[in-house]
Amino acid sequence: MVETLTGTNRSLGLSYDALLDMDTHAVPPRLREDNPIAPGPTIVDPSIYYSRDFFDLEIERLWKRVWQMACHEDDIPNVGDSHVYDIAHLSYIVVRTAPDEIKAFPNACLHRGRALLTEDTKGARDFRCPFHGWNWGIDGALKEVPCQWDFPSVSAKTHSLPPLKVGRWGGWVFINPDDNAEPFEQFLGDIDRHFEPIPFERRYKAVHVAKKLRCNWKVAQEAFMEAYHVVATHPTLLDVMGDANSKYDVFGNMSRAISPNGLLSPHVNPAFVAEPLEGAKTYAKVRHALSGNVYERLGEDRVKVTARDGRIGLFDHQAHHIEGELDHADVQLCDWVGGRLPEGWELEEDHTTSGPVPDRRKAMANESRERWRGLLGDEVDTMSDAEFVDTIYYNIFPNISPWGCLNPIFYRFRPLGDNPEECIHETMFMMPVPKGEARPAPAKVHWLDFDDDYCDAPELGMLAKVFNQDVVNLPHVQRGMKSIKSKEIVFANYGETKIRHFHQLLTAQLSR
Repeated sequence: MVETLTGTNRSLGLSYDALLDMDTHAVPPRLREDNPIAPGPTIVDPSIYYSRDFFDLEIERLWKRVWQMACHEDDIPNVGDSHVYDIAHLSYIVVRTAPDEIKAFPNACLHRGRALLTEDTKGARDFRCPFHGWNWGIDGALKEVPCQWDFPSVSAKTHSLPPLKVGRWGGWVFINPDDNAEPFEQFLGDIDRHFEPIPFERRYKAVHVAKKLRCNWKVAQEAFMEAYHVVATHPTLLDVMGDANSKYDVFGNMSRAISPNGLLSPHVNPAFVAEPLEGAKTYAKVRHALSGNVYERLGEDRVKVTARDGRIGLFDHQAHHIEGELDHADVQLCDWVGGRLPEGWELEEDHTTSGPVPDRRKAMANESRERWRGLLGDEVDTMSDAEFVDTIYYNIFPNISPWGCLNPIFYRFRPLGDNPEECIHETMFMMPVPKGEARPAPAKVHWLDFDDDYCDAPELGMLAKVFNQDVVNLPHVQRGMKSIKSKEIVFANYGETKIRHFHQLLTAQLSR
């Protein structure tokens, strides 16, 4: 396995600055900026992922007091359009009250608490409670109380809907239920420069998939906050990603990771990936970059694994042994090769580039640059290779993860209802609006239930297969942490920077 270069924050191999020095275009200074977190360790009690008391504390001191993304402005484009935002057992209404005005209110009748809305609305003029008919304007003002004479203490002055604080950034609508919240601009800090050259104002929601998961929202989010898991969870990425040489930085309420692509992982035996694999296919015949074993699809749920010593075994997509001398296999590659494919996907040839690192990165960047040219025109010629090639992903406290540069991915993680061991993982693709064209309407949410496969959402493309690799771990993490005898979870000093930063912010928020 990979060794650490003593005295540094990275493993042996090329540093990210060294890769940027190879770039064929000017590199924006933000990619070279270093702002590492202070040395650890960071240790947390595993009960914070399943404790009812901790879950309730999060509701009171996090979700009722923090700036949080509720929806996109495109979700409520016209006056009277509203969105119901649910977080744990809390519910809020976000409504456009004027062409350039958005307000938010608790989703509860002030009579006896009935939720005013159970779904989003279009063009509403008021919010009428279905229980007894109390009625409020979309601006929150009380308009009507049936049998008003029987409520002498109720008036528009006393019983209008209490407004929440609202902030807007890049087309996203944030809310904060705390009347004493810090200013929204202060919360975000110096954020805009990180999302050049295509800011979110120039993007629209092309895909929106929401998947229910059987784990705490923090367990799910933390699975997407580091590259440390790639070596075991995503073996198919090891021949194209310098996972152990990722760069991590923190900026106020935001953290950043940059995982370089177009080079081998430091974990990989170069001899294994140097050997051509006859008939290689991205989803049907691959070589494990660590063991050298070859995994071949024989149909859905059947995988033939051939070891380097010639032993052969047959497995299902969950790596259960069926027959053959080889009796063990990697569950992630078995699922990758033998699991579901998004509908309509072909078992395409593997076109992974090879050669010296500068040549690989240049070739990958040029291919991506030409793919984006149709949307962005000659603007692509002003962007660095790194902006086309590398995985640059941010986390904004507490629960969203917008990706940087040209990657359209945007995640949100939310507790699902009143259960600390269930959550929602949302994936959105924020695509640039084509130059000279009207802004497309936002994608509707495609919901996936607990037992649905990510491949049931073909709009996710290759990410569906990647997500399946990620989530296979999560219910086992949720269950396993209850058996940790030491009552301690410890995070890597550098490679899990973003998770350490998150827990520092969470601890501070819950202590207020």
